[in-house]
Amino acid sequence: MLFRIDPASGVPLADQIAAHVRGAVAAGELAPGDRLPAARDLAESLQVNMHTILRAYARLRDEGLIELRRGRGATIRRGDAADRARLVDAVQNLLVAGRRLGLNVDELVDEVRRLA
Repeated sequence: MLFRIDPASGVPLADQIAAHVRGAVAAGELAPGDRLPAARDLAESLQVNMHTILRAYARLRDEGLIELRRGRGATIRRGDAADRARLVDAVQNLLVAGRRLGLNVDELVDEVRRLA
């Protein structure tokens, strides 16, 4: 799996890495059980701090997309990882659209509840 980041982008590097993995899961390029590169190896290949990779992996873990196990690395979770990845992308797009309209999170949640 080839990771690409844009250091000149306004998007934090960890967010770019997480988005790349999320997109690969959503597209079926990464399947449940697939292993992600070791944080140290990926940090070296991207020439970024290892903590940047760990931050990205922690975000993906918190989103329910990957499992992190000490000594075993990061793997794509079994089950609904692709659907969850698409949902997270949709929510992030909603947040971006809301910010453009000047809405805060509470206002967005109210709008979602109103439409549900």
